Amino acid sequence: MAGVADSLDGFQRRHTVIGFPLAVTYKFFDDQSNYLAATITYYTFAAIFPLLLISSQILGFVLQGNPDLQKQVLDSTLSQFPIVGTQLGTPEGLSGSTVAVVIGSFTSLYGVLGLGQAAQNAIYVAWAVPRNSRPNPFLARLHSTWLFMLAGLVVIAVASLGSVAANADVFGVNFNVGVRVLFDLVAVVLIAAVFAVLTNVATPQRLGWLQLVPGALVTAVLWQVLQRGGSAYVTHVINRASDVNKVFALTLGLLALIYIAAVMAVIGVQINVVLAKRLWPRALLTPFTDSVELTDADKRAYTAYAKAQRHKGFERIRIFFDPSPREQERHGAEPEPKGWVEEARERTPQP
Repeated sequence: MAGVADSLDGFQRRHTVIGFPLAVTYKFFDDQSNYLAATITYYTFAAIFPLLLISSQILGFVLQGNPDLQKQVLDSTLSQFPIVGTQLGTPEGLSGSTVAVVIGSFTSLYGVLGLGQAAQNAIYVAWAVPRNSRPNPFLARLHSTWLFMLAGLVVIAVASLGSVAANADVFGVNFNVGVRVLFDLVAVVLIAAVFAVLTNVATPQRLGWLQLVPGALVTAVLWQVLQRGGSAYVTHVINRASDVNKVFALTLGLLALIYIAAVMAVIGVQINVVLAKRLWPRALLTPFTDSVELTDADKRAYTAYAKAQRHKGFERIRIFFDPSPREQERHGAEPEPKGWVEEARERTPQP
């Protein structure tokens, strides 16, 4: 069994086409990225869902005392939205509530602030930014709020552009295949640009734009695929569900789509990290056992994880890698360990 594992390990170390995706996967689990994505999902949901409440309440204010407009809305596609269509069909119609608007606004603000912090934290964890190098939490909230609000507007605009292109027949316009492909390419470029800008601004150290392109492009392409899946979910699940089931379908579907999008974004960041820091190839069995021979990429990764826990600029972190059980078994005698001393912001070899 060990011989098979050694053969597979050697093969993936020699072939980047296998070793690189494996390194990104290991980086994903090293950073506990599923929890980072879950935190982003929570705050995104807290920011988005109250907006649905606010929208319905504002619509209620607009429709009050205007039966002609209410009839036009009832005959439009908006009536297919969960709860809204049913409420529009009742005698009392859809009414607005000032209290609901205020509560929804504060809840959405809480979600936006939390989303900025959660996204920045995910980037810091991925790039292994030491804790003492991260910005003040109060200033970081202000900094991230306008940044992610701008990014949200761009994403909404891109999503709307894609929806218009996919459903152009509703507006009496027929786009040929070439125009639809052009819409998709423009959307990919815009999303990739926004992702690269956000990553560059949110990371304390300045990065070259070429270092950000690979992950940004992967995230943008995956976003387009996710958008297609979301449209299919709305068409085949939400639109065919009963009024009560529509609420559950909308809530669960929104959570799932946000989580998948968060995972995609985190993976995009980690692709850039693995490329920039040359964190591949990794030892095949390193997540599962200590009986492995670490690669230089493994040691760079584990060194970065330890350095990320530095809380003070005058704190020193000394890192040693003793011979692993596998190395002791192969070489017999224990060689002298090699380590690194972390002092201030410089790393020097430790004899």
